[in-house]
Amino acid sequence: MKDFGTSSDPAVKAQLDRLAALSVPQGRLGLETIRALLARLGDPHLALPPVFHVAGTNGKGSTCAFLRAMLEAQGHRVHAATSPHLVRYNERIRVAGELISDARLAEVLAEVLDAGSDLAPSFFEVTIAASFLEFARVPADACVVEVGLGGRFDATNVIPRPAVCGIAALGIDHERFLLAPDNDVPAEPLARIAFEKAGIAKPGVPLVTFGYPPEAATAVERVADRIGAPRFAQGTDGGWIADAAGDRIAYADARGTLSLPFPALPGLHQAHNAALAVAMLRHQQAVSVSPEAMAAGIRAARWPARLQRLASGPLTGEREVWLDGGHNPSAGATLAQHFAGQRLHLVIGMIEGKNPMALVGPLAPSLASLTAVPVPDHDHHPPEAFGEIARGAPDVAAALADLPDDNLPVLIAGSLYLAGEVLRLNDEWPD
Repeated sequence: MKDFGTSSDPAVKAQLDRLAALSVPQGRLGLETIRALLARLGDPHLALPPVFHVAGTNGKGSTCAFLRAMLEAQGHRVHAATSPHLVRYNERIRVAGELISDARLAEVLAEVLDAGSDLAPSFFEVTIAASFLEFARVPADACVVEVGLGGRFDATNVIPRPAVCGIAALGIDHERFLLAPDNDVPAEPLARIAFEKAGIAKPGVPLVTFGYPPEAATAVERVADRIGAPRFAQGTDGGWIADAAGDRIAYADARGTLSLPFPALPGLHQAHNAALAVAMLRHQQAVSVSPEAMAAGIRAARWPARLQRLASGPLTGEREVWLDGGHNPSAGATLAQHFAGQRLHLVIGMIEGKNPMALVGPLAPSLASLTAVPVPDHDHHPPEAFGEIARGAPDVAAALADLPDDNLPVLIAGSLYLAGEVLRLNDEWPD
């Protein structure tokens, strides 16, 4: 499966094969297994540098990219744990600014897998334990940690006292897990999602969020109040505001105002993600970052497969091709906003369980054609799931070859697994 990845390094491949054999007992929730595994490893999560912990449905990875870039622009050494990987598993573990080497990856995965052989840990629990183990051994000034799924029961949620917690945009995704019946949780879907994400809140730790619809905002507020986490929400009294217009971001909070540049990452939503990262930095006291470093980091941040304009390469040739791993209605709305008023060709691949119209519906006014392709190594929706205009192709290369030479842009979207394959085929490996 593409989740676990392959490697040309035999030692890494051996450990990835062990990872691929792991499974999660049906219905298991909670942090007991990850805590037991970390205890056997010496509790490395208690020895991390100041942690910036980020949850959200959409934008949490981009927010982490902005945080890392801003911290590094200040001269700080930064660890980062993000997911999923696109091409190489190593992308999940960035140690003091560099992707973990194959040699260290093989060693740390073997150590974690050996320590937890009788605990039946999940793939993600092993990944997080390996990340924290390596982070605790290599000096750094800060640690950026992206939640994998949800927040309350996510393996990253063992960190006892981060420097700051943040929640990016909310939307309906991973319904099977995040909307499963439970006691004493909100019934309204978006409120339930908000409740799960807010589960990363910690006593006395600033919780920085976007502004949300009333039912979601109330859910976050109730969790924060119960936990004792001071909350700083966009657009609220005592919170922060950010207006993106022209080529500047006007940011303001209780400490004052900032005029910041637009990100190099395309899309208005990225300006908002950058502002959330700024707000997180401004509402913590563990690590110093100047406004100048914030501006430099906003311009420098890169995050592959999120509205990425692909370079000319063996897959794309000279055509204008965009790549996005979005697969839920919120991502569809963002893509529709970016391509509003344009005609484009959509090449889409989505795994089973995702709503096939999540992107097609919002993008419909812009579509000159729609080609459905398989998602490598995953069960996926057939062409007919995407509506009457959809046609099929055996792979992305065939889909691109069949398009007319009409100078219209192409958007490849629907799955981060598909996005990783596209980057590999076009020789644009994330670094």
